[in-house]
Amino acid sequence: IELCLPGWRFSMTMVASFLKVGGQLLMPGVASLCRHWPNGDDWQVLQIVIISPFVLMLPYVWIFPESLRWLLATQHYKRSKAMMLRIARKNQVDTTTEPSGVLTELEQELHKKPQRSCIVKMMSTRNLWKNIVVLCVNSLTGYGIHHCFARSMMDPEAQPTALCHTDYYTMAGIAVATCVALCPAVGLMGRRGGLLTFMIITALASLLQLGLLNLIGKYSLRHDTVLRDTLNRKFSVAFSIIGMFSSHAVSTLSIFFCAEITPTVIRGGGLGLVLASAGFGMLTAPIMELHNQKGYFLHHVIFACCTLLCIICLLLLPEPRGQPLPETLADGETFTRQTLLHPGEQHLLLVKYERDYSRVHDTPLHLTATGGATAAVATALAAVPASYTLATGGEVIGNCTIANGV
Repeated sequence: IELCLPGWRFSMTMVASFLKVGGQLLMPGVASLCRHWPNGDDWQVLQIVIISPFVLMLPYVWIFPESLRWLLATQHYKRSKAMMLRIARKNQVDTTTEPSGVLTELEQELHKKPQRSCIVKMMSTRNLWKNIVVLCVNSLTGYGIHHCFARSMMDPEAQPTALCHTDYYTMAGIAVATCVALCPAVGLMGRRGGLLTFMIITALASLLQLGLLNLIGKYSLRHDTVLRDTLNRKFSVAFSIIGMFSSHAVSTLSIFFCAEITPTVIRGGGLGLVLASAGFGMLTAPIMELHNQKGYFLHHVIFACCTLLCIICLLLLPEPRGQPLPETLADGETFTRQTLLHPGEQHLLLVKYERDYSRVHDTPLHLTATGGATAAVATALAAVPASYTLATGGEVIGNCTIANGV
């Protein structure tokens, strides 16, 4: 994301998502091959096969350079200059005729010491920490409620082997469909609009699954129990598929959203918080299995309430589509959502008009406050004719003329 231009950030992220889903689709084939491995337990062989490709990541620290954006944001100017020269040399660029003068300006800043920022500094901001907390709750809710939909989709009467294969391929197919649908949806509605749309779909699927099925059985088909159970099962599977589709989209977009709005100096920390929240949401699945599905309905209700809370909080997030990535904490703090008013109208609301109160001492009210109002008020009231008072709507009460409350 830090290497891509604004228009390519989401496309490159979706390429990575497709590769991840491709690995998920290949996993049953790998497990099937490991079953026929001689002289070894199936699960041990599968673990070794899964871990083996990670050995290729060891030389990454020497092959892939550090992010130049991060080096410049944290004032590692010496390493930045060396990397720029190496890139220019590989691309056969003459740095002596460089028109922008970046290297010349960099030479003047080499004496500055590097300054790294910790994720704890996020707490001193006003808007940035709110955005990250909202995305943490989104990722937790998305991954947590995904298990609720997956559990509702499973058929308890199916055979264990067929259940495992069918459900696994169904979830993998839903993940593929989600990645395919995310590309045009985010391109059309933007990051915040797409996230809000999929969260609304998740909330509707969850609420309809919790409430509509009970209404069908309670009021419509009280006597035909077979038809009632059949309809309940079909509606439950349909809502579960829709919910899994939208919740997977919410989880993916929340992680990508955080990477775009978090400043470069703490992007790794902010992204780690959102991923940790997602991991906690996934942790609810084995917790429910350990308790033998006791409290499963309450578990689903809690996450359904969280989706409604997320819908409200998503309106506070900014729209990062087409915007440059924030570099410092100050950039992230000013990266707020756009108001509904036009800039000119908003400016008029914030303008404080200065009024002239220099002649306020000439009024009877001011004289009253200063103690010299008795004679002035008497003179002013005596100068008002009774006929004028009555003509302007006044009245005479007890030989006293009253006009406009005076």
